[in-house]
Amino acid sequence: MDYKLYLAVKDEKDIFANLMQYYFYDFSEFIDIDVEGDGQFGYYPHLDSYWSETDIRFPYLLKINGKYAGFALVRQIQTEEKTYFSMAEFFIMKKYRRSGVGKQVAKELFDLHPGAWEVFQLATNIPAQRFWTKVISECTKGEYQEHDDNGKKTQEFISGEIGYVY
Repeated sequence: MDYKLYLAVKDEKDIFANLMQYYFYDFSEFIDIDVEGDGQFGYYPHLDSYWSETDIRFPYLLKINGKYAGFALVRQIQTEEKTYFSMAEFFIMKKYRRSGVGKQVAKELFDLHPGAWEVFQLATNIPAQRFWTKVISECTKGEYQEHDDNGKKTQEFISGEIGYVY
């Protein structure tokens, strides 16, 4: 499958907003959200900041065979204790799932942003937990930490150019 993952430009923000509708639809199975009066889900509250905070937020679009097929929103978080990357949102359209492209995209994102990572999933989103646990375990050769708290499961690991080591 021929795919292209690339950092989106500001002119493509509307494409994100449109793809987010499908993401919200899929996600409505796991959280309590509904469409609004216009028949659409609301606007993603942090989307604009991906084009104003370009040093810490990274919007990626995915095309498969030249067609939009998903996206990833990566952000860098700095706390008093540490700095790490977080997969804020990750979406692959259903027709492309289980093809291996999601795993390839995730690995590529980890390589593009070497360093400490945290990836979390809602406790109710079992399919996402299975996907991320498998991908991260494979990428790190099992060298990651996983914990459950506050209604979510989180994996922590370090990605790097010479393989992954936690």
